[in-house]
Amino acid sequence: MENVKAYEKKYRLMLPELGERARRLVVASDAKMLGRGGISFIQRASGISRVTIIKGIKELEQGISLPGGRSRQPGGGRKAIQETDRTVLRDLDRLVLASARGDPESPLLWTIKSTRTLAGELARRHHAISYVTVAKLLKDADYSLQANKKTTEGADHPDRNEQFDYINALARRYLKAGNPVVSVDTKKKELVGSYKNPGKLWLAKGTPLEVKIHDFPDPKVPKAVPYGVYDIGADQGYIGVGITHDTAEFAVTTLRRWWQHLGKQTYPTSRRLLITADAGGSNGYRLRLWKVQLQKLADKTGLTITVCHFPPGTSKWNKIEHRLFSFITMNWKGRPLTSYQVIVKLIASTKTQAGLKVYAVLDSTHYKLRTEVSSTEFQALRLLPHVFHGEWNYTIKPRRSTARKTIV
Repeated sequence: MENVKAYEKKYRLMLPELGERARRLVVASDAKMLGRGGISFIQRASGISRVTIIKGIKELEQGISLPGGRSRQPGGGRKAIQETDRTVLRDLDRLVLASARGDPESPLLWTIKSTRTLAGELARRHHAISYVTVAKLLKDADYSLQANKKTTEGADHPDRNEQFDYINALARRYLKAGNPVVSVDTKKKELVGSYKNPGKLWLAKGTPLEVKIHDFPDPKVPKAVPYGVYDIGADQGYIGVGITHDTAEFAVTTLRRWWQHLGKQTYPTSRRLLITADAGGSNGYRLRLWKVQLQKLADKTGLTITVCHFPPGTSKWNKIEHRLFSFITMNWKGRPLTSYQVIVKLIASTKTQAGLKVYAVLDSTHYKLRTEVSSTEFQALRLLPHVFHGEWNYTIKPRRSTARKTIV
């Protein structure tokens, strides 16, 4: 016997669009085609009664057609359920809305809100209704099947807009003076191997790339950790592809390599660097190790490093997200990331018509998690908080002396 779920999907899409007689003839023809057991099978898949299916089969066998091509004579047939059951629409609406709003009293809050489930709940409220009719009523009431939409990142900070203005003004000042401004972040970790990668590729017909069926989280499966540095002024990206953990040490190592390979060649006379970063992750404003590693970078390069963090809940405003990471994702869509070498080459081949250039290197260092920073070590930093939100905005100067920290 055929797969009942395939027929359920077919009927869920088709039957609400058809008139009563057309629905009867469609299910009857399927039941007749399936042969022995077909009526019971189609009854389960469609929710239409055996009597109706048998009636449809007889009509098909006798070749009966009604006058004028109508499904029935004018005024004939069963009335719509909302005409005979005055409260069905009200109860259906309450069920759907209560579940959507998270009402703890809703019986559907912790269940799959399918048309079958809704029909069952309505039956418990003494409404005689099939899931097909539920689907039709929902469609008539302008309901539709919808996926989750990502919009909420948390409550807005009251100084969110002021921080945006502060970052923008500082970035304009740095760029005008010929100093580098970079946006940093970690891209989503990727499984390394023959796993499905969202998107489609142009290939010869019938020759899709074969990948593994499952991609469940498994600590044994290698993962790539791409940490990015996007140079806003030069429209250049630099990605360090890590093989272990997303740590502050890994993040600043990528920054140091960007400066060695690209930054100091692009800005040979500059002694200042502005970094814009998210509020959390390996470059989070609360993370002591991030600041310790930046101090080491400042000491080594002689750069005065200023960091501005975007407020919590505003990570998508970081320019690296839509000026670099989005293009990398587009470039490798539909292509399995079978090895670290493949990942590095795909990242490095990312380009745009506007002139974006991307460089990528593999970082095979094994970075340790949970590295502790002592109070003594942290107090030794030459860390200068800014007057406006010093927890988000601060400058780290090279330690050429033991000068006291001052507020700027």
